[in-house]
Amino acid sequence: MGKIAFVFPGQGSQTVGMAKDAYESVPAATEIFRTADEALGFSLSGLIFEGPETELKQTSNTQPALLTASIALLEAFKENGIEPDYTAGHSLGEYSALVAAGVLSFKDAVQIVRARGQYMEEAVPGGQGAMAAVLGADREALGVLCRDVSESGHAVELANINCPGQIVISGVKEGVAAVSERVKEAGGKRAIALEVSGPFHSSLMKGAAEKLADKLSTVTFSPAQVPVVANVTARPAEEGQFQQLLTTQVYSPVLWEDSVTWLIEQGVDTFIEIGSGSVLTGLIKKTDKTVKLYNVNSLEALEVTAADLKNTN
Repeated sequence: MGKIAFVFPGQGSQTVGMAKDAYESVPAATEIFRTADEALGFSLSGLIFEGPETELKQTSNTQPALLTASIALLEAFKENGIEPDYTAGHSLGEYSALVAAGVLSFKDAVQIVRARGQYMEEAVPGGQGAMAAVLGADREALGVLCRDVSESGHAVELANINCPGQIVISGVKEGVAAVSERVKEAGGKRAIALEVSGPFHSSLMKGAAEKLADKLSTVTFSPAQVPVVANVTARPAEEGQFQQLLTTQVYSPVLWEDSVTWLIEQGVDTFIEIGSGSVLTGLIKKTDKTVKLYNVNSLEALEVTAADLKNTN
């Protein structure tokens, strides 16, 4: 039997109504939503279950909402006794991974990501930043192209190394547009503009990172019960590193492809994506077609996953 990794999605996976089935029928999941509402001082659960979608899509709401849905589904899934050997999460999802590994309490995490979302929204005035997904480009060549454009005065950087053939770039609007027009120089097919409220995972987010560092200094990080693979290094975070890694993560590339590859090298052959949507499942499949992939994005999917894993053991 190979090893299991629990992975958690980031921004863009949110949907109105996510994890409602878990909330309605699993007391431990109900408690997660109640804790979130209490910790934030408003009805986050109401926003998640009823919308409106425009409000749910605001970064300062999306981040605590996705964390809450992921941890509610995790609580429901835990009742099957399936334990991970590793956890990891994409960008915001790293906070879910840290809660799953016992590093952060859910209450602390939900308050941090609410603040993180606010800091990220405030970091760059609306309309000045942009992000785009580049398909088919060579990673090194795209990095060179970004540096070339940045030197002309329009900052643009690699933001998410998602899987072979999919890299997200981030920076000022003009920089992202310039690279998008020239992706063929890096072997790319095309660039797709992303609907985001800011240039995440770029150096334009350093102001947000400074505020986040202050916020992170107020919470307790416990030793990880299982290794958590960090976005910044694509390796397990060591004790005492969490605060620095989470701060750096805001303005550094998410090394998702590298994280998945490293996990597979450690013997992970089963990835369980816990939370709304199935974005990470798609990215992992493009990285390695031989691994087993499961989704826990509803109670129905949870039951299918649990039954299948019990049968293979």
